[in-house]
Amino acid sequence: MEVVKRTISQPGVPEPPQLPAARNRPGKSPVVVVLSESMQPGFYRGDILFLYHSNYPVRTGDIVVFNLPHKQRAPGEEAIPIVHRAVQVHEQRSGGQINILTKGDFNEQNDRDGGIYGGIPWLAAQHIMGRVVGYLPYVGQVTLIMNDYPKVKYALIALLGLFILTSND
Repeated sequence: MEVVKRTISQPGVPEPPQLPAARNRPGKSPVVVVLSESMQPGFYRGDILFLYHSNYPVRTGDIVVFNLPHKQRAPGEEAIPIVHRAVQVHEQRSGGQINILTKGDFNEQNDRDGGIYGGIPWLAAQHIMGRVVGYLPYVGQVTLIMNDYPKVKYALIALLGLFILTSND
């Protein structure tokens, strides 16, 4: 397992470059569905996660949900949320800027080395949607099935419409 540490910047030591601001604001949705296997065995694909967003800084070991503008499904849509653990947190003594490095528990490399950041060296606080505070296992499978198989979604909508039309009330 990779050793994790929290460091505080020191005078004379160059800081990592400031990250561009994220398009989506933190805390937009308090619930997300796990889309991949990168956090197994803690969370599985289809688990629903409950998020909490506060001004309290992210700490090493926190499981966070973040998004990056280059991870959009299509232009103008929300970026895909990514659930990973903070493995390094660098905090400046003055200014309060925090730089975060994350990694999926099941992944071999951290997210910067694995290419998830798309050339950005660190996450910043504005990329974080929230911390995971709870979850419901496998409940989000319905969402995944409807996204993976659109015909199921349309069939379900048609059945609901038929049910409404044929109800006696």
